[in-house]
Amino acid sequence: MNLAEPIALYVHWPFCVTKCPYCDFNSHVRAAVDDMAWRDALLAELAFEAARLPGRRLASIFFGGGTPSLMPPATVAAIIDAATAHWPPSADIEITLEANPSSVEAARFAGFAAAGVDRLSLGLQALDDADLKALGRPHDLAQGLAALDVAQKHFGRVSFDLIYDRPGMTQASWTAELTRALGFGTTHMSLYQLTIEAGTRFAALHAKGQLTLPDAETSADLFEITRALTAAAGLPTYEVSNHAKPGQESRHNIVYWTYGDYAGIGPGAHGRRMGTATERLKKPEAWLAKVRAEGHGMAQHQDLTIQERATEMLVMGLRLGTGIGRTRFEARTGMALADALNMAAVARLATQGLLVDDADGLRLTLAGQPVVNAVLREIAA
Repeated sequence: MNLAEPIALYVHWPFCVTKCPYCDFNSHVRAAVDDMAWRDALLAELAFEAARLPGRRLASIFFGGGTPSLMPPATVAAIIDAATAHWPPSADIEITLEANPSSVEAARFAGFAAAGVDRLSLGLQALDDADLKALGRPHDLAQGLAALDVAQKHFGRVSFDLIYDRPGMTQASWTAELTRALGFGTTHMSLYQLTIEAGTRFAALHAKGQLTLPDAETSADLFEITRALTAAAGLPTYEVSNHAKPGQESRHNIVYWTYGDYAGIGPGAHGRRMGTATERLKKPEAWLAKVRAEGHGMAQHQDLTIQERATEMLVMGLRLGTGIGRTRFEARTGMALADALNMAAVARLATQGLLVDDADGLRLTLAGQPVVNAVLREIAA
């Protein structure tokens, strides 16, 4: 492991106003939150992680959730100040906060910017009121666009999410919606196909035949439209679901995809540091109680085997347009890339035009990107 390489910090805020029916993230609805207790606990867990990653620089901070835009800006400021005191920040440190576009949260944007956040990721999710309601979103389109306008005034870098492949979506409707979205002028967009996740309300509706997604052929067409329109607008695909102007990629997420070290704090947060996997307790109250008692909310702390590291890096790295480099793969996992692969499957998929396997490493072709999960199942040794 390269101890000179900067690290990333993920901060999980688990609370939401409502639970969206498609969401399987660790998010919870609570009538009230003790802001000071949560600030103190997050700072305590941050100190715990910093003690185990000494002497590193900090490349990025990402406030995710849940809905971190429900956090008091003073808490965000305290975490940023503490993190950059524990680890010297890189000159170009990226600090991202996820936000939902309700008017209450949008009013906090100035406070987040003053705290040090320089990049906002906004959960618009759809540009249609009926679909926003069906997705269980607590905002309407007017609120979403107003929040986007406020965000672009306060932050130098703004991204937003849209979910496509929604029930009833056609090539024409998605082309119109995405064309409108690209006209908003942001430098980054995350565009996700709707998937049915186990344990969600959508999963229950789907099982009963009460929720029908577009068929496989339509889904493939929508993916192609997404890639073509974003490229034409100057935001090419750099990861299967992420699109950015050159130089505006999410530097924090690239740490995940290139299997760098990152600390994760807050309920349910995962971390990867020097070959060790960490995971926090998911239930907010259980996490808070353990932090108060022990200084951390750790649920699992496991040294990963070489094979486990290799598998994780395959899963993460193949999603990138640039793929997986041979030198970095061996440096991060301790295994040669070829030894982690079923080379017969790699050769077959390369012949089919889904993969490129060359001196630089392994990467998906444009045809392979929509079926990344199927490819991974084939090639893992």
